[in-house]
Amino acid sequence: MSLKKERYMITKVIHEEKIQKAKKYLEKGERFVIITHVTPDGDAIGSALGLYHFLIAYGKDNVSIVVPNNFPQFYKWMPGCKEIVIHEKYSEFAEQLIREADVIFCLDFNEPKRIEKLAPFVLEAKGRKVMIDHHLNPADFCRVTISYPEMSSTSEMIFRFICRIGLFDLINRDCATCIYTGMMTDTGAFTYNSNKPEIYTIISELIKKGIDKDLIYRKVNQVHSESRLRMMGYVLFEKMKVYPEKHAALITLSKEELNRFHYITGDTEGFVNLPLSIEGVLFSVFIREDKDYVKVSLRSVGDFPCNQFANRFFNGGGHKNASGGEFYGSLVEAIDTFEKGLEEFNPNEIEDLK
Repeated sequence: MSLKKERYMITKVIHEEKIQKAKKYLEKGERFVIITHVTPDGDAIGSALGLYHFLIAYGKDNVSIVVPNNFPQFYKWMPGCKEIVIHEKYSEFAEQLIREADVIFCLDFNEPKRIEKLAPFVLEAKGRKVMIDHHLNPADFCRVTISYPEMSSTSEMIFRFICRIGLFDLINRDCATCIYTGMMTDTGAFTYNSNKPEIYTIISELIKKGIDKDLIYRKVNQVHSESRLRMMGYVLFEKMKVYPEKHAALITLSKEELNRFHYITGDTEGFVNLPLSIEGVLFSVFIREDKDYVKVSLRSVGDFPCNQFANRFFNGGGHKNASGGEFYGSLVEAIDTFEKGLEEFNPNEIEDLK
């Protein structure tokens, strides 16, 4: 079977009208800016860099990526990463790029509040805005909204977007590497939200572009600092609390504890998943003190809708098995809210939560 025929096995999810409108923006645009959500994760960085490499290959010379704040060190090996502008560090330059852009791609977020301090500049910008995302309930602030929550990741959406505009051949190795990294990280190395055959058709195509999927996995998941490893040991021995009757677990870290282990952005990535390896634990929450609020990460397995728990108790949301939220109060109050939530929340009776 030829590559061309094989790619047609991928369902044409994105509506033709959206494709044609976005394609016109690509053709006519000269200055492009790609925006991702605050505290960018692997899918945000992967999708942004994937689109960046595609636009460069398409012949666009003026392409920038702007993120609200810093991101984990273990994503900074990705090709093109040095070109990313961090608004927290270079605010005036980032805001100027947004003001002058002809086209603004909003990737991996569904509403302006997810980009925090960047929101007013993006909303006021005259450039045509295109959202490409996979989160529920997209807000109406872009001219073109390409949002499909059933997709594994925004990176998968970028692959589909490029294919739908007929430019698959412009996906080079760097582009493919970034797309694969985003897909891998947003599915826990393909352990959740990844049971659809088309995902593996896409992976096959990316491998044919020359990516080294085994090396990518190692760079993201197996190369970390000594401080992170020691903090992980501390978390498992001292800070993990299991609620057997609720099939749940909780990990918490205060700012003092983070400082003790010389915390840098990304050091706690993946901690929320650790308790899910315990037999009987279906729901895991990680609560961490941040600068101005308490950050909450939630993961689950099976049918437990952690996104609804996040929405009800932590002003958050996300996917059924992977979501996040925020709490404006003390760490102790956040823990108390979680424990009360465990008593109130019955995943078998969720009609009132919709």
